[in-house]
Amino acid sequence: MREVDVAIIGAGPTGLFAAYYAGFRGLSVAVVDALPEPGGQVTAMYPEKVIYDVAGFPSIKGRDLVANLVVQAATFNPEYLLGVRAEKLSYQSGKPVLTLSGGTELACGSVLITGGLGSFTPRPLPAADSFVGNGIVFFVPHLADLAGQDVLIIGGGDSAFDWAQALAPLAASITLVHRREKFRAHAATVERVRKLPVRIVVNAEVTKIHGDGVVTGAEIVVKGGSAETVPVDTVVAALGFTADLGPLAEWGLDLDRRHILVDSTMATNLPRVFAAGDITEYKGKVRLIATGFGEAATAVNNAAVVIDPAAHLFPGHSSDAG
Repeated sequence: MREVDVAIIGAGPTGLFAAYYAGFRGLSVAVVDALPEPGGQVTAMYPEKVIYDVAGFPSIKGRDLVANLVVQAATFNPEYLLGVRAEKLSYQSGKPVLTLSGGTELACGSVLITGGLGSFTPRPLPAADSFVGNGIVFFVPHLADLAGQDVLIIGGGDSAFDWAQALAPLAASITLVHRREKFRAHAATVERVRKLPVRIVVNAEVTKIHGDGVVTGAEIVVKGGSAETVPVDTVVAALGFTADLGPLAEWGLDLDRRHILVDSTMATNLPRVFAAGDITEYKGKVRLIATGFGEAATAVNNAAVVIDPAAHLFPGHSSDAG
């Protein structure tokens, strides 16, 4: 059985900052994530998306934010256990023991859950059920892959409009289809997209995908109207994701649906188990990356005292160490 001071479950932005901060506190760290690379949903879903609400960065792409966080955490050499899940939580001598999907056991001074959405899968596109081939994606890891293409985006949320805005300078054409007249996306983003060469079709559905192994077109039906076939090279199905806590739901954590309830120290109801980031819930919770960073520092500082009662809750500012 391997030993580590803090096991961090989730390698998204909050988990990566927690890895840095735990290292700053002199704690050994293992970061566990089911995805094959760090970054969590930022890397998996919107690496090219520009993020505007991280302090100190007027704007930064998701991919670049993750890269910077990995470099920052590397200062203290955290261990990454990627492509595996945290399956079971047990206790020995009052301390947590994590069992991973590969069979590895980690004896932990503390566990910090920073799992974001938990396990997430894209919502399916019904029109694609009978289509077998290439050209249907649920997110766009590399914008350049769609340069010069006719792109059809389906959805009315933030992701749909973010992709439309990001792809507008690159794609040959963009058509955005939403089944309602009102959008869930942020109003300012919708207005920016309306000013771009993006065709927006509301009260409509994509009923059929055309192509022989590769997407060549799609059939759009407006409510009360006739079908229209448009040329398409790639369909971006931005229909959202379904998420669940996976094995964590069986650990005995106090939950509010799929969120973990924490107190002001970011502690859960389980001994030596803390949580931070989007996966947490408490009165007044605001789900921003910036919020997750502060929660990570709070969780690590309080975990440090649990691990070593002689430690100080607040060790001073990182600038003092220089």
